[in-house]
Amino acid sequence: RLTQRDVSTAIARAMASATPPPPVAARVYDAIWPSVVLINTHTEKDNEPDEGRGSGVVLDDRGTILTSLHVVEGADEIRVVFADGTESSADILATEPERDIAVLRTLQPPQFLIPATLGSPASLHIGDEAIVVGNPFGLRHSVTSGVISGLGRTFKLPSTEEPVTGLIQFDAAVNPGNSGGPLLNRDGEVVGIVTALVNPTEQDVFIGIGFAVPIDVTAAAAGTPPY
Repeated sequence: RLTQRDVSTAIARAMASATPPPPVAARVYDAIWPSVVLINTHTEKDNEPDEGRGSGVVLDDRGTILTSLHVVEGADEIRVVFADGTESSADILATEPERDIAVLRTLQPPQFLIPATLGSPASLHIGDEAIVVGNPFGLRHSVTSGVISGLGRTFKLPSTEEPVTGLIQFDAAVNPGNSGGPLLNRDGEVVGIVTALVNPTEQDVFIGIGFAVPIDVTAAAAGTPPY
């Protein structure tokens, strides 16, 4: 006859041997990394070459890329590196300067592409998980995590003339090279495009505040209807 102690011991053993689920950030990374690209730019300024880097998100199987305008603006050459290592030159297809958004058309995309799944920023709450995947300092497919720390923020981005409204504030670490990459929810859905970090010292290092443009606004630049 089983005693309460026997039952408790059996439950404790079962719980000790159970495999815990993977962390949220790990599951999100597995879902999004095939859809995140590295963007390299080359610009000639006063006969001096200037190289830039950023991130982007694959929107469709034709190789349309969503990124931040300041990543590619004024570039003489834009090259996109896909998750499988395939490279392609790209052109700017559309822009929304007032929101620091650009849509790229890649000229030689790989045969098989996995577009990102877009989520609804309207479902976000302060305190929700915030995961960022991008290429800070050119370090491909880096992941950081934190929380949504503010919604509906208004902030003047370094690349815009007027303050941008409706921004998502988050505290997942971002640095130069993350711009244009995805901000994701716990389900691996893209809810925003990383556009800026805030540092009162004017240094390009992260101190805890990042901003993203909501994906329903940014995707509209590529012809995706709002939802």
